[in-house]
Amino acid sequence: MAAARRGYAVDMPTALPDPRGPLGERLLDALGRPPGTARVDADPTIGDGDVLADDDLQLALYLMYELHYRGLPGVDDRWEWDPSLLTLRGALEDRFEAALRDVADVPRDDVAAEDMDVALRAIAAADDGPSLSRYVARDATVDELRELLVHRSAYQLKEADPHSFALPRLWGRPKSAMVEIQVDEYGGGRPDRIHADLYARTMRAVGLDDAYGAHLDAIPGTTLATVNAASLFGLHRRLRGACVGHLALTEMTSSVPSRRYATGLRRLGFDDPDATDFFDEHVEADAVHESIAAVDLAGGLARQDPEQGRGALFGAAALAALEARFATALLDAWGAGRSSLRAPTPAFAAGVTG
Repeated sequence: MAAARRGYAVDMPTALPDPRGPLGERLLDALGRPPGTARVDADPTIGDGDVLADDDLQLALYLMYELHYRGLPGVDDRWEWDPSLLTLRGALEDRFEAALRDVADVPRDDVAAEDMDVALRAIAAADDGPSLSRYVARDATVDELRELLVHRSAYQLKEADPHSFALPRLWGRPKSAMVEIQVDEYGGGRPDRIHADLYARTMRAVGLDDAYGAHLDAIPGTTLATVNAASLFGLHRRLRGACVGHLALTEMTSSVPSRRYATGLRRLGFDDPDATDFFDEHVEADAVHESIAAVDLAGGLARQDPEQGRGALFGAAALAALEARFATALLDAWGAGRSSLRAPTPAFAAGVTG
């Protein structure tokens, strides 16, 4: 995906990504036409393998979800609610959600609202996947660090937006708690402190193109699945509990890794505030958000609706499973001496070496 210009997270790509299979080929062909003049039917063989790592399926979902965010270059915005596209998306989402439920280790017993905090911490503690943040703090090379930032750009350049879809579906204490968290995510009224923009500065500081969607061709399905889960949960009212749990666990588990990522950046010579500000901000902000997310947001929702409270546990467990798979994929690739991306992503800022 070529970027229109470089320098800000608001920059948009000028071209669609390359397809990764028959589904993507048909989808991109249809999106290039006016809505109502083409349709894409679901292939019954799509997703027969590992749905959570399927490049073709995950890119297709990502592109269809992107119509609800900033849109796609050259694609008519009316595709966002095109009935045939929503039918296809629904078929893919069914497979995606089923795969998430297969890997999510949700507590079998009912959890009381007042125990939601403990249950979420148990989900986080049960994660026995490798520690990506510890590796970055101690051992990652500059190229590996850049690769990690490219992977995360698929979500971080629209940080908080997937969860914000749930706000109209909440009320009372959970709504107030989510707003309190999201206000910080969006800079607390200061555009220069919007977390997505802080991430863009980190990318620029290490020599990466920070344009929104610039690296989509290089990002594999395993990574796209981590972003698509947040979009799936946020865009469906019936999954508002999962969205809440996803956000809660994100806030509860990001402070320590953020500190390690900042340590890794400084170890590699990227000690400029523009490089570390994003992670330093999350060390402080998410430590404050932790109790709000667990007690007021997730616990408050469970008090209102026990079924949605159980949904919050599913959303949290799905996030934990996806993050473990993501970390394993990156560390396995680096351990084998190969890139974790689908294609090399060169730095664009000359002389930025760390």
